[in-house]
Amino acid sequence: KYLRIISWAQVQASYSDDVAATSSKTSFNLRRARVLMFSQITDKFLILTHFGLNSLNSGSMSPVGKGDGAQLFLHDAWVQYSVGKDHTVGAGLHYFNGISRLNNQSTLNMMTLDNNRQSWSTIGLSDQFARHMGVFAKGKFGKLQYRVAINDAIKTSLDTNTPVANGSATYNGVTNLGTKDAGKTFAGYFDFHFLDQESNFLPFKVGSYLGGKKVFNIGAGFFLHPNGSVIMDNGGNIKGEDVSLFALDAFYDTPLGDDGSALTAYATFQSNNYGKNYLFSAYGTGSMVYSHVGYVFAGDKTKTRYQPYLSYGSNSYDAVSDNRNVFGLGINAYLSGHNSKLTLEYKNQSFGTSTSALTLQAMIYL
Repeated sequence: KYLRIISWAQVQASYSDDVAATSSKTSFNLRRARVLMFSQITDKFLILTHFGLNSLNSGSMSPVGKGDGAQLFLHDAWVQYSVGKDHTVGAGLHYFNGISRLNNQSTLNMMTLDNNRQSWSTIGLSDQFARHMGVFAKGKFGKLQYRVAINDAIKTSLDTNTPVANGSATYNGVTNLGTKDAGKTFAGYFDFHFLDQESNFLPFKVGSYLGGKKVFNIGAGFFLHPNGSVIMDNGGNIKGEDVSLFALDAFYDTPLGDDGSALTAYATFQSNNYGKNYLFSAYGTGSMVYSHVGYVFAGDKTKTRYQPYLSYGSNSYDAVSDNRNVFGLGINAYLSGHNSKLTLEYKNQSFGTSTSALTLQAMIYL
């Protein structure tokens, strides 16, 4: 019988030339402030609640803290029941996502400064901040772990574009077709664990073990939303388009000896179909490749450890000939493992124009 409470905060200072002439090139940001609680009375059932806020800065703050950007909101709230030694079912606002490891990424132990943005592939389009409302099942068969879910799609969406005759698809939740025709989404992720077995007690995937485990996994996942997006024909008639996303990925994390050095590497390929020529923000019909690699220098594990890393992602879109390419170079200073760390990262993105930013982040979680 227990109740566990985890709290964490990530605070950033950034420098970028890509700002308006009236804005400062330096800015401060409370990237995340979260509280997560879960409890069991027996190992047969569990309740989890997770709330907090994201990206609080001078633009989203309000004079008396009542603005939308300053509000705490519910990230997760689900209940789950064990139906056997290795299998569990549950329901609620949950994070048992499909597609890839990065679409199930924990924000407590990322290796890079932040997750690859395009890997949270449905955020705000069919879900509430990468969480869906629905039912899920998770478990394992030997070294094969699985998670599958059936969910309700959000009724509105970040994509507020209006369909135009013979134009590209829009992804407006279920606004245009209603819940009868576009109300359900289906997701799953399956990964085979060749070496040490990772925990699947919670849905949040670890970014780097710093050599604490020897892990090699290959995974595959999907997300399906029948009639999720819509197009308009020349006669002004609305027609549903199926949203289908598929990915393959591999994760490797290993100590390189007894001196504290370690390697973390990840790679994924993802096929994205949001409908005909869909393109909204960073998301679009096309494909994505992404990879990152990091190396922990040898040293005393009880003292500060350093981990330089590289990341690269390339997104192609059917709607345009230009690719979105994102390059990151950074270093982590682990003062007490992931519980207290500093991250300095340079990131460059080219998509028509090139933008760069240098960000320093301090993170503590208890």
